[in-house]
Amino acid sequence: MKEIAERTGVSVSTVSLVLNDRDTGRVKPEIAQRVRAEAKASGYKPNPLARSLRTSRTRIIGFVSDEIATTPYAGRLILGAQDAARSMGYMLLTVNTNGDRNLEEREIATLRQYGVDGFMYARMYDQHTTVPNSLLKLPTVLLDGIDDSGRVPYIVPDEESIGYDATRHLIEAGCRRIAYIGACDRVYVADLGRRAGYRRALAEAGIDYDKTLDIGVTFNRPALDAVDRLFDRAEPDGVFCFNDARAWYVYQCAAKRGLEIGRDVSVVGVDNHRVFAETLAPLLTTVDLPHYEMGYWGALKLVSMIEGHDPKPDVMVPDGGLSPLPPLDASPARIHCTLISKESVARHNAS
Repeated sequence: MKEIAERTGVSVSTVSLVLNDRDTGRVKPEIAQRVRAEAKASGYKPNPLARSLRTSRTRIIGFVSDEIATTPYAGRLILGAQDAARSMGYMLLTVNTNGDRNLEEREIATLRQYGVDGFMYARMYDQHTTVPNSLLKLPTVLLDGIDDSGRVPYIVPDEESIGYDATRHLIEAGCRRIAYIGACDRVYVADLGRRAGYRRALAEAGIDYDKTLDIGVTFNRPALDAVDRLFDRAEPDGVFCFNDARAWYVYQCAAKRGLEIGRDVSVVGVDNHRVFAETLAPLLTTVDLPHYEMGYWGALKLVSMIEGHDPKPDVMVPDGGLSPLPPLDASPARIHCTLISKESVARHNAS
């Protein structure tokens, strides 16, 4: 920094402000630009270890998950967090606990020994969550989970808007006997929200709710049989499915009856799961779950808590993902998810 100061004719303290991104309002923009240009030309690289000793910060974030590293969506969640962290000069250390509380506490203790500046605590699906007390000694953000205690900020998909938008899309395509195929293996926050959105869209369109069109299924043969009975009993012309996997049963039952998906029966799923959304024929209309965006927002929020100010505007908009991020001060933070229209919804009647 002394060499850069000499070459640019400014003080070492000015160079320090610029290279540590603390020049706004303190250093004239033309001087800051000159310092950065000289630093780049000189091949200047900050020493993270020396910086951590001076600032008492390592610029390392701990990412703690339960089973998420084994799910198909984990990569997007971690990638979003990593991209945001990298853009702000932070590194991510990720551990997976497999839902084992004892292992979780050991992993958290290990991350603290590495001197992490804060934690992201991620769940494998939207659920009510108790954040471990051992995390609360440092800034912490919860991803894809609801903190009922109000102790930490959290971000989740807007589940009700998923149900509303999917059902509204079917209504606008001309469907009137719209079924909802939900889950029944456990009580999911997502299922409750999506069903509420489904019913709200029907009510706004003046369509009476018909309980015979609203079912919950598990998996495999029992699920296929339940959807079979739904077709025999209610003859739906549109189906909103809790996830893309359950849409597969609708495709099977329609084919069995000689019905064409996208003409006789319209279908919308949720997840934008590559195996289903990209291989089912006709291609499945689906709602993208914003795992990348949740990870990205979580890192932005955490760094803002660590540093006491919002990140620079140029890192506030992610390069990846489909859905816009909520504000960092949103409480709770819910992401309005993006519907991806494909071939499984009738187009000839669409408004």
